[in-house]
Formats: sequence, C-alpha cells, structure tokens
Amino acid sequence: MNISRSLALLAMAAALPATPALADEAQDREAMTRDRITIGVGAIYGPSYDGSDDYVVSPIPIVQGQVKGITISPRPAGLALDVIPDAADAKIGFALGPVASISRNRANQIKDPVVRAAGKLDTAVELGVSGGVSAYRLLNPYDSLTLGADVKWDVAGAYGGMTWAPSITYLTPVSKAALVTLALSAKHIDDDYADYYYSVSPAQSNASGLPQFQAKGGWESVSATMLVGYDLSGDLRDGGFALFSIASYSRMLGDSKDTPYTSLRGDADQWLAGLGVAYSF
Repeated sequence: MNISRSLALLAMAAALPATPALADEAQDREAMTRDRITIGVGAIYGPSYDGSDDYVVSPIPIVQGQVKGITISPRPAGLALDVIPDAADAKIGFALGPVASISRNRANQIKDPVVRAAGKLDTAVELGVSGGVSAYRLLNPYDSLTLGADVKWDVAGAYGGMTWAPSITYLTPVSKAALVTLALSAKHIDDDYADYYYSVSPAQSNASGLPQFQAKGGWESVSATMLVGYDLSGDLRDGGFALFSIASYSRMLGDSKDTPYTSLRGDADQWLAGLGVAYSF
C-alpha cells in the first residue's frame, strides 16, 4: 500500500501541541522542544497489494518522538530520523536524515488467487535519505506547511532499484485536544522497481494465465490523505493517550495502472482507512 506519508503522520496527533490560549505560549514552546516518545498501535484497512481491489486489515505499530534534538518519524515497517533540530521560535525549519523501511508488497496477504498463482515476491529492505523544509505559523501560531521527500534504495536484492516520494503536508490544530493534517504525495519508481512489481514474465503468465507485460518506471501513484487526532485528556501538551483516524485515496498511474495485476485483477483507485491509539510520555 502506498501509505508512507500517511503513516508518517499517524504519531503527530499524539505528539504535537494544539492551539491554546495565548497566555500559555511559554508552556507551548517548552512542549514543542522537550524530549518525548510516542508509542502506539493501529489498524489499517487497505488493498492487499499495490493495485489490488481486495482489501485486508493490517496492524500498524508506531514509534515517534524527539530525543536530544533528533526527531523520529514512523514509516511503513520502518523509521526516519531528522538530525537537524528546529528552534521553537523558528519560522523556517529543515529536516534531513536517514530513512529505513521494509516492503512486503505482494509478499503476503495476496487474496486474489490469480495474482497469488503468479508467485509471491521477496521482501525488500529499503535504505535512503529523508529531507524537507517547513514553514511555521502561517495562518495561526501553531500550524505548519512542509515540503519533503524520501529517496530509498532496495539493499536486499528484491527489486534492487530506487524510489522517491515527494509530499506536501499542512498541519493545523483546531483546539487544545484536536489536530488535523492534510497531505498530498506522489511516488516515482525506476525501471527495476516497475519490472519487479508490475511486469508479467513468461513464467508468471504461464502460472497465472495473465498476459505478459513489460513495465517501465515513472510516476507510480498520487495520493491525498487526511488525519484527525484527538487527545483523551483534552490537552495534547501533557502527553498521555490519544486517538487518531486516517483516510487516504491513491490513484495508480502509468504502467502500475496498466499492468494486468491492476487493470485486469485490481483497480487503479486505492482507498485506505485506519484507526488507532497512541501514548505519549
């Protein structure tokens, strides 16, 4: 599932301060810069593989936080680190650091028997760099707009190629307890990735009955995501338990849309919904 940016937003609902009275500004600044860790778990209902029209439920563990100026952000089965701390009163901030994740696309939970007959794929281990720039306090004292991207390479020899995923994210509190995040993102894949996940080889065609197909790299998908977080104590600044919900729509593009795995056995329109709980301390 194309949910890397969505998952990166999940823990924010339990970790960032929401809009309080102006008299509490000093407390807000301290809450934004102190060390904190958020752990949580959720469930995502989404496609069984990228391009599938069969939907499955998948658990999501979450670890997010800030320790000694290093920010930890979640990724699907992975983490990203930002080693450039921003001052509490900064108008512009920068992020840069390593990112690592594990991709099990078409490695498990393949519900379609025809696609399953084509064979399971190997798990990919992806390492790379995550970076971005953020503008703070645009429409209120606590909102932000972030332009970012993840660039990753498979180092386990599954697809053996590179992907990069740009995004734009707007985050704003609506009360002391509630936070809303909107994000637009895209994913670009190289020929190695496209061939591994979207081509139908002669052997796969014989096994599944699908027509042969040779996929090329390009833009794989575009996505729109909304996340809502609510702190159960009524104040995001004091930590504790928070609930989050997420909804996302993705549209497959190029050969990821034209491949028989999507065009004949799946759907280019990809929907995702999720719920979870997190605890910050």
